[in-house]
Amino acid sequence: MSNIIPFSQELRERTRASHSESEGADFMGDLMTGKGTHDDYIALVAQHYFIYEAIESAAERMRIDPVARPFISDKLTRLPAIEEDLRFLIGENWREQITPLPTTAAYVARIDEVGATWAGGFVAHHYTRYLGDLSGGQIIRTIMQRQFGFDTNGVGFYLFGDIAKPREFKDTYREQLDAVPWDDEERTRVIDEVLVAYRFNTDLFRDLAAAKAQSVA
Repeated sequence: MSNIIPFSQELRERTRASHSESEGADFMGDLMTGKGTHDDYIALVAQHYFIYEAIESAAERMRIDPVARPFISDKLTRLPAIEEDLRFLIGENWREQITPLPTTAAYVARIDEVGATWAGGFVAHHYTRYLGDLSGGQIIRTIMQRQFGFDTNGVGFYLFGDIAKPREFKDTYREQLDAVPWDDEERTRVIDEVLVAYRFNTDLFRDLAAAKAQSVA
């Protein structure tokens, strides 16, 4: 039996609880309420580097895939901005100063796997990251600017200068999700993979909190 609601709506409804859990992780909660430190923010940006290096490498491989191709836009590319943020936050030798946490390494491995073999899985991770960046990411940017005195340096990751109307961009993205001719089984697989991505995000916040606790012990 075919779904009677748009896939994008089904996706949001079935992942809402996991999304909220990810947003509410203690490490991120501290950053968002002024309890986090400048070093905490740097630690988060550093892990983003590895995640977006993986997803944007996967995007290059997936450009030829008819299912994945409509979702891939240079307007979303984040890696150059992350590199500039890290250069500003850490210094010219930033790359030698950062390493992936265990959850990040596992997250990257999963993105690498689906990004080479499964368009639906790639879209699941792409959706989770970029629509989140265009939504809640803008709140994070504002709070980090206020808390740490950033202008645009340090928060370039959250600035989508090529997307004049984020709401319209997100609406188009969701229309593209609705247009993919996935059957019910594949839709379920994609939703399950979005849940996997949310779990990685939640586990990453826990890793960041544990690394912080170990560094001050």
